[in-house]
Amino acid sequence: MKPLFLLLCLFFAPLIFAQTDARDHIKVSVLTVGVADQSHSLYGHTAIRIKNDILGIDQVYNYGMFDFSTPNFIVRFVKGDMQYFAGAYPYADFEYNYKYENRSIYEQTLDLSTEDKLSLIQALETSITGEDKFYTYKFIQRNCTTKVVDVINEVLKKNVIYKHNVSETTYREILYPYAENQFFQKLGINLIFGAKTDEQATTLFLPFDLKNNLDQTTLNGKPLVAQNKTLFEANRIPNIIWWDSIYTLLFVLTLIVLVNKKTITNVYFIILGVLGIFFSLVGFYSFHEEIALNYNVLLMNPVLLFVVYFNWNNNKKAFLVSSYIALTCIATYTLFMLTKIHLEIVWPFIAANTALLVRGILVKKK
Repeated sequence: MKPLFLLLCLFFAPLIFAQTDARDHIKVSVLTVGVADQSHSLYGHTAIRIKNDILGIDQVYNYGMFDFSTPNFIVRFVKGDMQYFAGAYPYADFEYNYKYENRSIYEQTLDLSTEDKLSLIQALETSITGEDKFYTYKFIQRNCTTKVVDVINEVLKKNVIYKHNVSETTYREILYPYAENQFFQKLGINLIFGAKTDEQATTLFLPFDLKNNLDQTTLNGKPLVAQNKTLFEANRIPNIIWWDSIYTLLFVLTLIVLVNKKTITNVYFIILGVLGIFFSLVGFYSFHEEIALNYNVLLMNPVLLFVVYFNWNNNKKAFLVSSYIALTCIATYTLFMLTKIHLEIVWPFIAANTALLVRGILVKKK
């Protein structure tokens, strides 16, 4: 497919200059795609649409493209040096894909001058053919939404699109509702996220956050969005799995506590300890700031591995010391979590860990 900018400025140059209204029929819009249940589609998607009915052009520029066949894909994604890239393809393909996934498509047509539209087209073409085609994906700082904001602001030569009505809401609090019907996915996300996501949310990084803020954006005293349109409204039925809830977690943890078997308790503590080591190491290994300084290691605590080791070897003194350290960490974590939104989903671990550690201490002291 020839680049759109070349189509406009080279192949169709005679038509454009012979019929000045051809350029005036360029339509620029921001597309927002609804959410889905998979982790990569949990927060929606953003793209830019360029349409010109006179020239028969209808194309989407997508900054959220990546290659699953990339060597060491998972390792690179976790590390935070995964390369995403921009691409362009017909709107018909874009619409077909998201209709197939049953995801809504919303369009916001931007009120830009013809010169700004042509400049934007040139910038978009550069982004898919130039040296900056590939970019290192960052969950908050650099994704399909922030790239759209950046390219439009760059063309307009001013910070026109920004987050309005900034409140004390944190990034974690904004993200929290997105996995409402997927408890274990929500639990995993909030356990691996560290202190960065508890900062005040000042960056436009989510598709629907951008959509809402575009409606509040003005350019030269006029609304930037000239028209809102729903291109496809999905009829999504929540994918609710009966066991995917906090009640399953409560049942399992209650069973572990009530069964009162040394082996089961040790296996449970080993799992938590290994998770704690993973959270600690990945925070140093990864370039993702969102998973650094993860205070959840106070709950999924590597010290629990020492508790297991000393319990297994009947080293009473060392067992008591490591158990008291683990309890102190839990107490510190609980106090710290009183202001955190995800306390409501991690409290079963707090209760179970406390009960198991206290019981172990009482047994050793007899």
